[in-house]
Amino acid sequence: MSNPKLTDTLDFPSDLNVTKSLFGVGIVGLIASGIGYFLEHDQFFFSYLVNFAFFSSIALGSLFFVLVQHLTRSHWSVAIRRIPEAISSNFWIWGLFIIPLLLGMHSLYHWTHADAVAHDPVLQGKSAYLNTTFFIIRQFIYFALWSFLGYRLYNKSVEMDETGDWGLQTLLRRTSGPGLFFFGITLAFASFDWLMTLDPHWYSTIFGVYYFAMSFQGLFATLILIVLFLWKKGLLTNTIQRGHIYDLGVQLFGFTVFYAYIAFSQFLLIYYANIPEETVWYLERLSGGYEYLAYFYLFGRFVIPFIVLLPKRSKSNYNIIGSMSVLILAAHLVELYWLVMPVLDHHGFHFNWMIITTFFGLGGIFLGLFFHKFKQNKMIPVNDPQLGDSLNKH
Repeated sequence: MSNPKLTDTLDFPSDLNVTKSLFGVGIVGLIASGIGYFLEHDQFFFSYLVNFAFFSSIALGSLFFVLVQHLTRSHWSVAIRRIPEAISSNFWIWGLFIIPLLLGMHSLYHWTHADAVAHDPVLQGKSAYLNTTFFIIRQFIYFALWSFLGYRLYNKSVEMDETGDWGLQTLLRRTSGPGLFFFGITLAFASFDWLMTLDPHWYSTIFGVYYFAMSFQGLFATLILIVLFLWKKGLLTNTIQRGHIYDLGVQLFGFTVFYAYIAFSQFLLIYYANIPEETVWYLERLSGGYEYLAYFYLFGRFVIPFIVLLPKRSKSNYNIIGSMSVLILAAHLVELYWLVMPVLDHHGFHFNWMIITTFFGLGGIFLGLFFHKFKQNKMIPVNDPQLGDSLNKH
């Protein structure tokens, strides 16, 4: 299909100083969080972990999205693909922000305490995997792989813009095939390392899929909000069309259902088996005020979005789809808080201001990195051979 005439400016406006503003917010948030470290260093590390897992999930969802689009030769997503490409291309920088977690391992992870391991047969049995040296090595492997994939996919896409060499599509697919396999393995083990090992006596074989489901649902909400932001600034209003928003809404709805299926499957199996060392993990998170957080994310990322997004028209209504995206991302953050914080606050829910400062600190840097990369090249892959099909959506 022939490409329709592009009527939008495809370069990000140089006078739109969103990058500086975001980096400014991020720096202020990190400085405030740094002050909090000296006041309550354990609280700092746990708050940091919640937000690091949150923004990392968006980046991981972006990388998975790009891998799948290349592997399946999907055309609907070409007009919006540069957004997740730009997000996932920054892994080599974002990986630096795991350093505070490595420095705070002793505060975060019980299995790093030699005296605890010496008196705990379970931790002794897991010590070949749960040890500080191997943990750090694994983080290096994860981010090295993600950085390679994200950087390569972005650079080759931009190279196709500049050269018009459609043969690069074959290279992108050849990278995406094995890349998707190794991505799945590393994402699962990263979720084990960051979140599941906070309580080393508890485990779930579905936890990696659970974190993936959260991540991919959160990605579509993020993509929708970024597109709506670009439209508000008068960018790509004729290039990214109502059909693209509808497709994103369909994907958001689909992965809302998928997330609920995975999360409920994990809960149901543990509830039905009723094994004490497994059920205690849920009992800690369904009492002491944490149950209200569970209700919030249950309704915020499944019940309400499911009901609201079920009608066809709602997926094309910008106000509805935008508000649902905000609600899902808020519920995503609350759920990660619900997963992490009971390890620190055993006796019940206790809000601390550092969850806010670390959110703005890491969020400002994360989004600043995205817009810094996004404005360096065309905002869509202008020489992708499937761009014409993507632009002719209605």
